[in-house]
Amino acid sequence: MSMNRPYLSTEELPETLRLFPLAGALLLPRGELPLNIFEPRYLAMVDAALASDRLLGMVQPAMRPNAETGAQPLCEIGCAGRLTRLAETGDGRYLVTLCGVGRFRILNEIEKDEPYRSARVDFSGFARDLEAGAGEAAVDRDRMIDMLRSFATSSRLEVDWTSIDAAPTETLVNALAMMSPFGAREKQSLLEAEDLRARAEMLIALAQFELAQTQGAPDVSSRPH
Repeated sequence: MSMNRPYLSTEELPETLRLFPLAGALLLPRGELPLNIFEPRYLAMVDAALASDRLLGMVQPAMRPNAETGAQPLCEIGCAGRLTRLAETGDGRYLVTLCGVGRFRILNEIEKDEPYRSARVDFSGFARDLEAGAGEAAVDRDRMIDMLRSFATSSRLEVDWTSIDAAPTETLVNALAMMSPFGAREKQSLLEAEDLRARAEMLIALAQFELAQTQGAPDVSSRPH
């Protein structure tokens, strides 16, 4: 997706970022993530973002909250997204779309008066995230498509193959990763993949494992009662 505010260098990105912890949510560069915002602290976060740089940091919780403090540890790596669409619902919610900008590493959280969490972040290790199509040539696209066909057949999914064939390789890999049915841990691994080729290979491996589990599962209906 195109943005009115492209980022050409990590130096153009902020040193602090508002954080939106959400288990199982995956945002990748140039991917689109729709969100239904209804909690007061996150409504305030969206308002603050709209009034400044329009950036939010999507990050997954790392584990269960601390029993004593209630604090929720976060994964170290997340992805910043720019608010590109917003609609008010009339019942106090926002329907927003984030467009992925680039990944970041959390350095440390910042204590502020705001109800939402913020952190000092570093984008420098993910500079290539800002290059559209970076690493596409190294991806085995045909293998990706074959995996998708097998997975779609096994899961009885309807797929618009015309759109798949027309999609740029980066868009295909990242969109499949974002919409995949895998768990939070697997999605975090997809986020942290070194480059597009590594993400594609991991996605294929996860899909193959899922297919093997499905195809190897016993037929419950044939079991003796």
